[in-house]
Amino acid sequence: MPASSPDQNPSASPIEQYLKGLHAKHAGFSEGQVADYIPELAKADPNWFGICIATRDGHVYEVGDTRQPFTIQSISKALTYGLALEDRGEDFMLSRVGVEPSGDAFNAISLKPGSGAPFNPMINAGAIATCGQILNQDGRSRYERILACLSAYAGRSLDMDSIVYASESETGHRNRAIGWMLRNFNIIDEEPTEILETYFKQCSIRMNCRDLAVMGATLANQGRNPLTREQAIAPAYVDNVLSVMSTCGMYDYSGEWIYRVGLPAKSGVGGGILAVLPGQLGIGIFSPLLDAQGNSARGIKVCEDLSRDLAFHLFANGAAPQPALRLSYDGSQVSSCRRRAPKFQQILRSSGHRLRVIALQGELIFSTFEPVVRFALKQAPYCQQLILNFRNVINIDEVALKLIAELHESLATSGVNLVICYVDKFIKVFRRPGMNQIALFPDDDSALEACENKLLDALVGSEWHDLKPLSLADCLLFEGFDVDELGWMDAQMEKGDAVAGDLLIRAGDPGDSLYLLLAGAVEVRLPTESGQPGKRVNVFEAGMSVGEMGFIDGSPRSANIIASENVSYRVITRELFDRLDAEHPDLKIKLLKNLSRLLAANLRRSSQEVATYKG
Repeated sequence: MPASSPDQNPSASPIEQYLKGLHAKHAGFSEGQVADYIPELAKADPNWFGICIATRDGHVYEVGDTRQPFTIQSISKALTYGLALEDRGEDFMLSRVGVEPSGDAFNAISLKPGSGAPFNPMINAGAIATCGQILNQDGRSRYERILACLSAYAGRSLDMDSIVYASESETGHRNRAIGWMLRNFNIIDEEPTEILETYFKQCSIRMNCRDLAVMGATLANQGRNPLTREQAIAPAYVDNVLSVMSTCGMYDYSGEWIYRVGLPAKSGVGGGILAVLPGQLGIGIFSPLLDAQGNSARGIKVCEDLSRDLAFHLFANGAAPQPALRLSYDGSQVSSCRRRAPKFQQILRSSGHRLRVIALQGELIFSTFEPVVRFALKQAPYCQQLILNFRNVINIDEVALKLIAELHESLATSGVNLVICYVDKFIKVFRRPGMNQIALFPDDDSALEACENKLLDALVGSEWHDLKPLSLADCLLFEGFDVDELGWMDAQMEKGDAVAGDLLIRAGDPGDSLYLLLAGAVEVRLPTESGQPGKRVNVFEAGMSVGEMGFIDGSPRSANIIASENVSYRVITRELFDRLDAEHPDLKIKLLKNLSRLLAANLRRSSQEVATYKG
């Protein structure tokens, strides 16, 4: 995406920044003319200009004159065609109105030789014929049903501009001629006056640029309005509407439009363009300056840029992709494998909302990553560390990469540190200029630990780094022991030291000892067949015990315990533990109770994390 203009707020959404830059780029474009063949349309201000994107889940981005009312004009043709399909069915409509591009202007008197059927529903002849197929139904006139249909698309009650309607009706002689020709060929089955007046009213329905985008999003969402959840058109006919928009929606510019922009679209002489990226989003553009074909001149340039910059071309993206946002959780629900001292573990738990993980999946393109950008920016007021997990991402396009870089920059201005994990398969693209400021980690555990460290730095300063060697009284295993009991245990327990990299416990060894760390930290790693260090599953710091499970049930060790830094430790051997039965049974009971509490706490933590990962 092109860089935003310098006057834009750097902490705003990158998508909003892009649209503002796009609006500024084309606001000075003054080619074209305001429509004047309908006198009321000639009163439009040529400087009006709005751009709007509405996503399939109902989020709307808008810039410029997006709330300026204007009349829908020919854009209504695509939507009323869908209503006629619902009323009459596909076969009947094909017998009355074709679906072939005509290559003629929108107001051409263009009928098929022999049958007299209009070539398609997007030219005036086809739109009038389509209007004639809509039924007066359930006590409502054709026009009332059309108005209700378009309102359902927009997600709000629309109305008619009576002044524009009067102007349309007073000057619509060519359309009246078309209406009588259609009656002559029995394309419409009744005297055309009421049908023509309905058509004039249909074109005079008042809306705005935001409505256009929401209408497009409704078509992108299989006919269901993403804001109101109302079904505006039966899903079975959405493809029919989008197809004729693709081939005929931009009049005699339709071929070049689908080639350059690649989106089903419909324009109107009121200055609007409605475009759809099926399954993903809708676009609304409003600018009343028209080109020679009757399309919004600015609107075409904007749509060309959107298609190129955001990879919106239909034939580049194919079918609707899978949503990228798979799962989200914070640091109070899941933490790194590092088991920290109780004081600092509690700080991380109570402040866990300041660390957020967003797990992604599938292909990252504009429409799948845009909701992620939106979600991430919503977290900015509440969190300081944000992790994007790429474990289940299979591809990233250029647009998504640029959005990631801009999201990193936007979050940084708000004091949020963005990091990414599981990027090994994308490492080359993340080492490009503009991307190399983002911290990358091989897995979520290392990313979580790094972000927890930064969080502790912010919350308690360097205190958590400066850990002094502990005594037995500082260890959770000896909670509730008095001075004499601690002194007796101290005299009986073996002492040991190790340097970083030393193996304290090997997988498969007998579980005949329990280790108590007084300084340093150790890692628990699963064994591998190659003998290489396996996956890290836990890190234990001073004050914690290691090897409880094998020690309690006597089973062989299931993992390797390796010193990750220099450590000092004490050992409760099996022999000492058994002696407690005869010499100090009260101490053994206390030890067993404390062991039970520690194991229960670990189990609760694991259960919570499993529940979190399940969503």
